[in-house]
Amino acid sequence: MEDKPYGARLTETGVAFAVATAAEAERVEVCLIDDDGAESCSDLTKAGEADGAVRWEAEVPGVGEGQLYGYRVHGPWLPERGLRFNPAKLLLDPYSLAVAGRYGGEQAVHAFVFGEPATLDPTDSLPCALLSIVCDHGEYDWEDDAPPRHPYNETVIYEAHVKGLTQLHPAVPAELRGTYRGAAHPAVVDHLVSLGVSAIELMPVHQFLEDPILTDKGLSNYWGYNSIGFFAPHNEYSSSGDRGQQIAEFKDLVKAYHQAGIEVILDVVYNHTAEGNHLGPTLSYRGLANAAYYHLVSGEEFYYMDYTGTGNTLNLGHSLSLRLVVDSLRYWVTEMHVDGFRFDLASALAREDGNVDMVSPFFELVAQDPVLSKVKLIAEPWDVGPGGYQVGNFPPEWVEWNGKFRDCVRDYWRGEPGKLRELATRLAGSADLYEEEGRRPSASVNFVTVHDGFTLRDLVSYNQKHNEANGEDNRDGTDDNRSWNCGVEGPSDDPAVLELRARQQRNLLLTLMLAQGVPMLSHGDELGRTQAGNNNAYCQDNPTTWIDWPHGDHALLEFVRRLVRLRTEHPVFRRRRFFDGTPVAPAEGDPLPDVVWLDADGSSMGADDWDQDWAKSLAFFLNGGAVPGPAGARADSDMLIILNAADNDVSYSIPTGYFPRKWATVLTTCSSALVGERTGAGEEFVVPARSAVVLEAVDD
Repeated sequence: MEDKPYGARLTETGVAFAVATAAEAERVEVCLIDDDGAESCSDLTKAGEADGAVRWEAEVPGVGEGQLYGYRVHGPWLPERGLRFNPAKLLLDPYSLAVAGRYGGEQAVHAFVFGEPATLDPTDSLPCALLSIVCDHGEYDWEDDAPPRHPYNETVIYEAHVKGLTQLHPAVPAELRGTYRGAAHPAVVDHLVSLGVSAIELMPVHQFLEDPILTDKGLSNYWGYNSIGFFAPHNEYSSSGDRGQQIAEFKDLVKAYHQAGIEVILDVVYNHTAEGNHLGPTLSYRGLANAAYYHLVSGEEFYYMDYTGTGNTLNLGHSLSLRLVVDSLRYWVTEMHVDGFRFDLASALAREDGNVDMVSPFFELVAQDPVLSKVKLIAEPWDVGPGGYQVGNFPPEWVEWNGKFRDCVRDYWRGEPGKLRELATRLAGSADLYEEEGRRPSASVNFVTVHDGFTLRDLVSYNQKHNEANGEDNRDGTDDNRSWNCGVEGPSDDPAVLELRARQQRNLLLTLMLAQGVPMLSHGDELGRTQAGNNNAYCQDNPTTWIDWPHGDHALLEFVRRLVRLRTEHPVFRRRRFFDGTPVAPAEGDPLPDVVWLDADGSSMGADDWDQDWAKSLAFFLNGGAVPGPAGARADSDMLIILNAADNDVSYSIPTGYFPRKWATVLTTCSSALVGERTGAGEEFVVPARSAVVLEAVDD
């Protein structure tokens, strides 16, 4: 890859600008914008070919930090051939480190005439254009900042939205709520520390755009999956200004979390941009090198291939786009000190000529990069195009959101029949997906809820989605829920209904936290956050999506704290390698295997036990002695976990033979009064309907 940098770089006498365009570009101007909107333009000079495009550059003297600027590119308007140059449109620098302004969907920022998509629009976009900002990183004091670098098997992820996390937090000053500084407030950081999470995964903070279709309805692009600047922190999350202050404020956030031992992972959207399809605005990439940045329809280059459901797909098969993404990733690690990335619709990053190719140049570059190969790389392993579902197929350096874990665990606790075999596989780290390629249980990022879908509380409270507030007659969102047999739909005052719902939340959380792999919590689930049944709240920037801190479920919060602490204290729940998979209990004199799956009579699960439709409970023994300890010492206690999704109580015989003889209940989802109770080998242990229990071996 070409090493000469793009973007705006401060020099001793001014600023050096560099940008790439398609070869058909005839002239490029850098335009400096004063605070009063006056414009001063200078021509850039062709500086040869690079990255499959033409490089243009120039140094402008007397320019300094904070200068607003954009590019105007002259060339042919031939959209049927994929050429969409229009010098009337002021373009963002793809390498802009900060962005000023807001997007309103005006005619002026579209290169074509509304209603006539093939006709050039000559309106100057300057009055309503987004503007790039010249920035300098030299003066920021990182102090002694260092990445926590938690191993994957010791990682617990907390998915959060910058605004939703803080907007209603009573301890965060009003002027800081909804901002980077608010998210870094000690009250918020301390909450995550008390939970025991090791990483916060921030939903998109790259500069993104509003959608006029939503704003016209009084709604908002709340989630932020609409990026336009892959180097720039979103300006509306800054409490201190949008003329470059957002950079230092984001760095403050990272530094605060690092000081607390918490990693910062960014949810990044490199699969598409906010420019949309052929009816979208011309804000940056489209007006510079349309066919290099986007997948176009072969033979009909007027149109865009859409593997993302957003109108376009970034073309990482072209070296210019590929370099943009890799440079962006390196920037966020080296300059902003983030610890990793979660890649939205990551299969789109591997598309070559429309097909998903897991040995694509993008994955090769990341694997070879001395910076990126050392950070956390998390894939959402699907997109909406053909062949896009790639769970289990990403390279060894990557871990993946495991949608199969979510689906199986939900079905099991709903009481769906025939789920025991798959449940055991998911609890054991999904070896069916990851082991064959030499990966580890930590390749599986386990979750039961995320931002996209029901909250945990709503999952067990609603049988249907309620997205009426989104303005699409409840047609949007997935119909992914079924009855949880928790009583009436929606809010209830019935104590029995409320207790059952609370128990099911605890069941799901326990299964999540004690499964092998990397667990991920969705923000506010630990407090019983509700969206009133909305399972697609992408457009709801209001109390629907904000954490209601003052009315949180503090009993649930305390349960989650104990649960995460149990996982953290016991290596048996976070093994580095898959189980040996011994299917039966040992014979006399044999060592105990690392895991034994048990039937209710205390015997090992037989071949015919797994697929019985009526079987809705499962127990498993985890051998703490099979986890490597220091100098060969025993690393952990033995554990016995019993899950009962049946509508009736189930009596379990505590296993005998060479299993531990005495057990103590350390956690249960039904009654805390059981905690501390002791039982012994051969005794009957009653597990209440729809509940779970964890027992730890103790000395006689």
